[in-house]
Amino acid sequence: MVSWWNRKRAGQLATAWLASRSPRGGKPVERLQLDDVSPELDVYLGQAAYLQLSLYETMGRAGASAPTLSGRLVTGVLATTALDRHRTIVAEIERTGGDPAILMAPHREAIDRFLERTSGADWYESMLTGYVTAGILNDLFGSLLRSLPADVRQRFRTLFDAREEPAVVEELTAHIAAEPEVGSRLAMWGRRLVGDTLLVARSALASHAREDQSRLEPVWTELIAAHTRRMDALGLTA
Repeated sequence: MVSWWNRKRAGQLATAWLASRSPRGGKPVERLQLDDVSPELDVYLGQAAYLQLSLYETMGRAGASAPTLSGRLVTGVLATTALDRHRTIVAEIERTGGDPAILMAPHREAIDRFLERTSGADWYESMLTGYVTAGILNDLFGSLLRSLPADVRQRFRTLFDAREEPAVVEELTAHIAAEPEVGSRLAMWGRRLVGDTLLVARSALASHAREDQSRLEPVWTELIAAHTRRMDALGLTA
């Protein structure tokens, strides 16, 4: 089972992330150290499948509280994209004779707990949750593809792309422009989300077999850089 850390550790991780972006006095920045990783295929597929299923369910519930019809439609885009990814992963599990429910079960409690913490108080926060958490974790699982068998990489080559993000950015930026206070609130919510989500990313990495640590540093750097670009796209500070 995945080892999921406590909230205090999530805050420490977020603090370390913020500190790593702001070197002072020309001193070398202390780099975050991650455990070595090479995905075990069954663990990878089980984690990814349950995460996408849970994101689908979370976004489906959020759509009912959208303030506009366009917002409801975009929430549906997030939900259906997650469901499409889930179905692709389930098909891969079944292709090799595995049982999707059995592979997902060890990750259920931890992922449910994470999504409960990050569900958001309203539609705006829920949308940012879908954008930020799905973005970071899709980037993670996309990066981990590099160590999977070549045939799986080929079938999953576009699975974790960012196809849904332009619609989310367009919708949220329109609301932020119309209601500046929404932007301030979402910027704060985004900072909370990144700590919890990077915690999940680190825990997922630690759940796999160990390998050369030098391979992890680029993965970690990419996750942070991509998150910053996503927040920039909304006009919000990461």
